[in-house]
Amino acid sequence: MGEKQRGVTIWLTGLSGAGKTTICRFLEKKLRSQEYKIEVLDGDVVRKNLSKGLTFSKEDRDENIRRIGFVAHLLTRNNIIVLVSVISPYRVIREEVKAQIGDFIEVYVNAPLEVCEQRDVKGLYKKARVGEIFDFTGIDDLYEIPLKPDVECKTNQESVAESANKILSKLEELGYINSLLLSQLHNNYSLI
Repeated sequence: MGEKQRGVTIWLTGLSGAGKTTICRFLEKKLRSQEYKIEVLDGDVVRKNLSKGLTFSKEDRDENIRRIGFVAHLLTRNNIIVLVSVISPYRVIREEVKAQIGDFIEVYVNAPLEVCEQRDVKGLYKKARVGEIFDFTGIDDLYEIPLKPDVECKTNQESVAESANKILSKLEELGYINSLLLSQLHNNYSLI
């Protein structure tokens, strides 16, 4: 890598099952292979550790996002690339953490609700549809689509590699990673 790494938070937002975690894992692997310092804040993992005890009320969801944003801010200012994979359904709170962090790339992981329901490995949509889970984003609680995301990944139309490439291209364009990494990744896509 050579030069000093710049910190940035890559915030992947979208419905449950849209592909946030999958893209995040792919990005983590590619960036680590080039010796970038990475931390991953995944919504499910954070809820079990940092936000244990919070409910899914709007207030608690906002508090969860604030906590994730605070940790991401600390890591970013210490020159770490932070990958955040969390539904974060409300626009105002996403804007709040973006303003706090500064070096922030909002990625809208976009897949139609029907596609997300088909991918539902945890069975959460099914439970929400029959009333076993309440306030579930996309069913009986809203998801506010980002108005001007830095990157939009349409996971029902593109591969994980194509989605990740869009994010890596944005990182390179903004000077967070060097173009050598991007060309190496392009050469490796045929192996995926």
